[in-house]
Amino acid sequence: MSAQPLMDVLDKMCRLHEHLLELAAKKTDIIKQNDMNGLDQLLKDEQKYVAAIHTMERERQKAAAAMTGKAEATLTDCLEAAAGQEKEPLQELTARLTEQVLQLKEQNDLNQQLVYQSLQFVNMSMSLLQPQPEQATYTHPAKGAGQRPKRSMFDSQV
Repeated sequence: MSAQPLMDVLDKMCRLHEHLLELAAKKTDIIKQNDMNGLDQLLKDEQKYVAAIHTMERERQKAAAAMTGKAEATLTDCLEAAAGQEKEPLQELTARLTEQVLQLKEQNDLNQQLVYQSLQFVNMSMSLLQPQPEQATYTHPAKGAGQRPKRSMFDSQV
């Protein structure tokens, strides 16, 4: 069977991954700028591409199954089953898609690290704002069990 339907699907998947990679790069800038509204809109746009990629993945599975005769054929199986002239373009598309997925993974790892650092900064800021209870002397655990120290954002006793 011809590999052309599979190559068409892989080409569409490559284009979708290119757009997703562009969004991931924009997400890095948005995280650095701390633009929550922009991040929210970008995540909505990202979800559209992810849904389209899932749809194309199902199409790829169908095309690969039709080409190889296997129910769960991989791209390697398709490359082995490809005829002479179709093998090279199929290899190029596979390599291109693999490279894009790796770049996307690296960009997403960077974004995850940035978000984690932002969260650490927020937690540190919150701990600086909240006063810590001071216990200068020893108290018996049974005597203080019923009383919990009051914690508020601001120390209002002056």
